[in-house]
Amino acid sequence: MTNRFGVERELDDLPDHALLGIIKIPEPVRKGPWRLIIRRLSYALVLLLTASLVVYTDRDAYTEPLTFLDSLYYSAVSLSTTGYGDITPVTDHARLLNILVITPLRVVFLALLVGTTLSVLTEESRRTLQIQRWRRTVRNHTVVIGYGTKGRSAVAAMLGDGVDPGQIVVVDTDKGVLDQAGNRGLVTVHGSATKSDVLKLAGIQRARSVVVAPNKDDTAVLVTLSVRELAPGATIVASVRESENRHLLEQSGADQVVISSETAGRMLGLATVTPTVVEMMEDLLSPTEGFSVAERIITEEEVGANPRHLADIVLGVVRSGELYRIDSPECESVEPGDSLLYVRRVLADELDPDDDR
Repeated sequence: MTNRFGVERELDDLPDHALLGIIKIPEPVRKGPWRLIIRRLSYALVLLLTASLVVYTDRDAYTEPLTFLDSLYYSAVSLSTTGYGDITPVTDHARLLNILVITPLRVVFLALLVGTTLSVLTEESRRTLQIQRWRRTVRNHTVVIGYGTKGRSAVAAMLGDGVDPGQIVVVDTDKGVLDQAGNRGLVTVHGSATKSDVLKLAGIQRARSVVVAPNKDDTAVLVTLSVRELAPGATIVASVRESENRHLLEQSGADQVVISSETAGRMLGLATVTPTVVEMMEDLLSPTEGFSVAERIITEEEVGANPRHLADIVLGVVRSGELYRIDSPECESVEPGDSLLYVRRVLADELDPDDDR
């Protein structure tokens, strides 16, 4: 965004209200318009009854002694600013009560019933405060750059493993795919991840992990360089189409590189020879059905045991951040602090009925 002098301003330097079209925080499903209208009218009725009770408690301070119906009538014409003048406060106490109670209630009453423009302003203010609060508190989240086929699959895997949707931030230039991400409860940032200010809006400096999944390898390299510069402590997992570009991503700072073309090619090759193997691999890679590969910390009872003899089907041991496969000498026994990679059975009651498979 450029100012009137032609100097481009960083997006993260803009005030929060200027980010309403860039950052979107997921919200619960809104109620229907009739329910909102009924709720607003209910609030107005509560205000009317409150004012009536206040007036009725001081009913002898007006031009005539008031019944509760008179108090209700006076409150209605006062809050609606009609003011016929047939009933007026005559004592100082009643006038002070009108100034301190009835007048503020009148303002709220009118805002509830005829505040269409005010409602729009209130909505924008609420969203601005929501963005402000989110930017201040977001920590240890995952940023997914690119919400194409690879990005959506990565998000589905994380959600299937129990990651809170509010802890996933999607960055993309396509508002259509961002709407899809928002419908799944994800925070979205509209903009190009090749720009550092867009990455900062996604809270990249405080992110725990970053998934780099754009459609082009050169974009993946540039984004990885920018992410590593801004978030030196984050775990970066990047995807490339061609294997010859893998070293570029590793040199750019990626911790893990997934080669999409080779992985898909191997699966296609296996499918022609042993299709059941491909079916099982897809099952293991789908955390919301059948079996899945998961990681867990060992229990105190398992310390010193051989992982091959545990109840779970163990594939490897993670020790001090290093993965040892089950057939390696380091896997003869597990040590305190180790984690196990194992095959987990997904039970039927764990499945999300709303999951779009």
